[in-house]
Parts: sequence; C-alpha cells; structure tokens
Amino acid sequence: MSRRVPKQRTATLSALVCLLALTAAAPAAPSAAHRPAKKPATSLLDSVPRTGVLRVCTTGDYRPFTYKDPKDGSYRGVDVDMARDLAKSLDAEPRFVDTTWANLVADLSAGKCDVAAGGVSVTLPRARQVSFSEPTREDGKTPIVRCADKDRYRTLQDIDQVGTTVIVNPGGTNEQFARAHIKQATIKLHPENTTIFQEIVAGRADVMMTDASETRYQAKLHPELCSVHPDEPFTFAEKAYATPRGDRDFQEYVSQFVHLATHDGTYATYEAEWMS
Repeated sequence: MSRRVPKQRTATLSALVCLLALTAAAPAAPSAAHRPAKKPATSLLDSVPRTGVLRVCTTGDYRPFTYKDPKDGSYRGVDVDMARDLAKSLDAEPRFVDTTWANLVADLSAGKCDVAAGGVSVTLPRARQVSFSEPTREDGKTPIVRCADKDRYRTLQDIDQVGTTVIVNPGGTNEQFARAHIKQATIKLHPENTTIFQEIVAGRADVMMTDASETRYQAKLHPELCSVHPDEPFTFAEKAYATPRGDRDFQEYVSQFVHLATHDGTYATYEAEWMS
C-alpha cells in the first residue's frame, strides 16, 4: 500500500532542490588574494583638474631625467619637462615632491603624490605595488669607468674581481643589480647620486653600473669617463611613469599621454636637448 506525500512537503523538497542547483551553479566568490584592486571612489583623472595641482614624486638626482638644482631648488630634466606637459594636459600645475629611490614606490602608494617620474625603471617588484604607463624608452645596465680602463672592465667577470671597487647609489635598481652579480669585488655605497661619478674620476672607485642612458650623459659631463658598450647593456629594461595601483582611468590616461609624446617627437626633442 503506497503512502501519499503531503503537498506541502513536496513543495518544500522542490524548493530545496532548486536552491541547491542554483548554489552549485553560482561562481565562487574570489578570495582576498585574487580579488582585483578596488577602484578608487574618485579617479585622479577627475580630481587633479578639479584641484589644479598634479603632485609628481621625483628624486631630483638622475640626470638627464630629473635634476633638482641645489642653488634654487628648481627642477629640470627630460621627465620634468614631460611632467609639466602632463599637468598642463590636465588643466593643472605640477608640484614636485622630493623622494628617494628607496622610498619612491612607498611614497606614491601612500598618496604623497599622484605620479612618479624621473627615469623610473619598470620592475616586477615595483609592479606589484604600483601601475606603470606605456614605456618612455628602453634601457639597461652597463658600466661607466675611467677611459683608461674602458678595455679592462667589459664583462661582469672582468668587473667582479678582488681589488675592484664597484660604486652604487643606494635603494634603487643599480644597487639591486650590483648585489645580485658582484661577489668578489668590493661594493661601495655612495649616498649622493649627483656626485657619485666624481668618485670614479678621483680614483676612489673603479666602476659604476647604471642605465646606459645615464652613462652616456655622464660621459659627456666628465671627459675622463667612458661608457662601456651602451648599445649592448647587460640587461634589458624599460622606463615609464608610475601611477597609484587601482586607478585604471588615470593609468590609461598617462599611458595615452606617453604614447603620443613618444610618437610625435616631443619626448625625443626633450631628450636631444639634454644629450646635445
């Protein structure tokens, strides 16, 4: 003899089956580790024109890209000129914010500035904390030495010898590269990037490995120094402008600005003025 299931119980079971099916089909919520960066409530693309100020973090010690004149505190350089153009395009004035290579990413992430510029190399550790624009140029680490030693220090093996002093400025990719590759030679830290090349001229250091663009520029300033194979550097790198992580609208705008400036001759003109 069959037993009849009450209509109310049947309806409840049907609803439960439907609920389980919908739950199984729904995509799982992303974990905090995989969740995309939260978009800011207001993009810098809107707030910068409203305030009329674009805050630019820059070290001021890396010619030809950024240089702070110790006499009057004014800023000059390829990326300084570009920052002024970027601010103008946003109906704003640039306000340059002092930073160091060790603190540049942290200062940008903490909201002390809106963009970081001045020969900033794109690296994966930095890209985990900030966003980057389209590259302004390619570069790579290469040696600069006294011209009398230009045939002596051509390879990393030549450089990494007991008795050789490799000088670096602290906190940036130059120090990272030196510590990753120099095991036998002496690494000497020099805090002032604006005077570091004079240490080689004076014989207190033998080699500095920095971006090829900087070695070319410093060799022009110091006839005693020669850039070693700048067209064939040890590494490949790109320079770009850093923007706060999560502000996709502003990052895309800065990238578009860079794209136009590097294709219409603007960036090349600024660079030629410094390298001539």
